[in-house]
Order: sequence, then C-alpha cells, then structure tokens
Amino acid sequence: MQSETNPYPHPYALPASTHSYLGRAAESLREAITANEVPTRYACAHVAALRAAAALLAARAHPAPTRRRAQKNAWVLLAEVAPELGEWAAFFAAGAGKRAAAEAGSQRAVTEREADDLVRDADRFLAVIESVLGLAPHVPFEEQIPWRAGRSA
Repeated sequence: MQSETNPYPHPYALPASTHSYLGRAAESLREAITANEVPTRYACAHVAALRAAAALLAARAHPAPTRRRAQKNAWVLLAEVAPELGEWAAFFAAGAGKRAAAEAGSQRAVTEREADDLVRDADRFLAVIESVLGLAPHVPFEEQIPWRAGRSA
C-alpha cells in the first residue's frame, strides 16, 4: 500500500509529530473562524496553514547529513519535499508579510475579505495535506461553524 506520494501504509504509521501538527492546525483554524478582529483572523488562518505544512514536513522530510546549509523556511521546504504542493507553498509564502503585520497589530494590514478568504484557503489546504498523508479529510470548518452574519461568503 505504500506509494511515492504516501510512503506510509497506514495513518498510524505517521509520526506522532504529524498528528500533533494537524491537531494544532485545526485549533488555529477554529481560532481564525471565531476571531472578532480581522488581523487575528488572518494571522490564525496563516498559522493554521503553516502548521498543516509542518505536518507534511514531519512526515516526509529527511534531513541529509551535510555541512551547514542555509536555513529554508517551511514554504520553501514544502515545495521541495512535495512539489505537487508548490503552488500552495508560493501562495502562503506570499502572505507571510501580511501575517507579520497582522500579528503586530496593524488594523490596515488586511481587509475582512482577505481574512475570510484566507480562512477558507487554509481550511482547503489542511484537507489537501490530510489527503496527501492518506488520511480522511476533515469536514470543512465552514460546515462546522456557521459564519457570522455580515461576513463575506
């Protein structure tokens, strides 16, 4: 049952850290959905995506013993370890600056629409990661927690 895209024959064979990152990604998504502040919603959604990427990296990345190499961020590593997710990696990497501004408290860093769109994108990304790892994708959070009136759909 082992394949090139999913080297684990069973979800229980995944490292514990993978499951931990997936759980933390889901928690961050819940925080994003329920956040009242737009910057917080954006930042939590971006962190959720980062944690989902970390889950895949924990499962697939195997550091090569070499001399000191330049450090790479999670999005660069994700594109290397899972080239099929390169577009997702580029998308989330492009939002890192906005996340940093949002985390710093900037009320103008992102719009409500951008925050809501990123929540949905992070939710989809988590499902993609779960699927790539051979897990059943979660029920989308939009279906679990109804959006408040007035939010963009």
